[in-house]
Amino acid sequence: MKQTKENTEEQIAIYSRKSRYTGKGESIENQIELCKQYIRPRYLNCNDEGILIYEDEGFSGGNMERPEFKKMMAEARAKKISAIVCYRLDRISRNIGDFAKLIEELDGLNVSFISIKEQFDTSSPMGRAMMYISSVFSQLERETIAERIRDNMHELSKTGRWLGGTSPTGYKSEEVKDVTIDGKIKKACMLEIIPEEADIIKQIYKVFLETNSLTKTETYFIQNGYKTKNEKLFTRFALRNILTNPVYMIADEDAYHYLIENDVDLFAEKIDFDSKRGIMAYNRTIQKSGKANQMRPMDEWIVAVGKHAGLIKGTEWIKVQE
Repeated sequence: MKQTKENTEEQIAIYSRKSRYTGKGESIENQIELCKQYIRPRYLNCNDEGILIYEDEGFSGGNMERPEFKKMMAEARAKKISAIVCYRLDRISRNIGDFAKLIEELDGLNVSFISIKEQFDTSSPMGRAMMYISSVFSQLERETIAERIRDNMHELSKTGRWLGGTSPTGYKSEEVKDVTIDGKIKKACMLEIIPEEADIIKQIYKVFLETNSLTKTETYFIQNGYKTKNEKLFTRFALRNILTNPVYMIADEDAYHYLIENDVDLFAEKIDFDSKRGIMAYNRTIQKSGKANQMRPMDEWIVAVGKHAGLIKGTEWIKVQE
């Protein structure tokens, strides 16, 4: 619906979001420029100074916890914005419930919402209806993708194998078989203990439990000349990664109860916890290019009992986490 505005003081917001820092997909800059091209012929008295830009890069559309989005909504509630324009509906939200609440709130604030890709405009009843329908399909797509990823992870977890990449300190990776997942052949590897490195891992846990301090543990390992796989001195960051990695935890009764209590998606039976093998936790981190990995909540982990030998008793590993 074409509309022209006469109020020179009117401000229009452009919201752009991209979930990852990559060169793929619609960049933040492209989203903004396309929105400006939409605004100029429809809001004739709104020059570039009257366009407010809000950019969230590196944030998911699964929820509304984004700094620039929150800032924009604060401006809308302060009656400083009369319309919000975005490139595509899922730039705002992929969650139906959140989206419905947002549209209801914007309607109460008399703020129009326009999605230029789908050509939806909430200033008309049909526009609002079509936008709700589109948001349902957007969430369906997201959940379908998530379910497929989860199914793949479950298939991988059945093997209890190491899935490749840099092996954790204390182990080396040995290729043992191919696994077919989602029609694709993937290499499955098994972790085998490197005795001298395994001794270092046990010492790290021992010193940390005695000192209850990453700094003191770091000092101990520097002063005693311990080196990482890459022949570098241990840092607090490296020590923390080791101390929080469940791959070292022996799959015993304490480990079983801890994992159950923390609602992990456990692909193993209690009988599998034989007090010998270690734990394999999949889907444990959020990996973003150029950023340190972030830990997912434990209820998002997919866990299996591995084929490798564990190194740290369940009680000790749990105590370190606490």
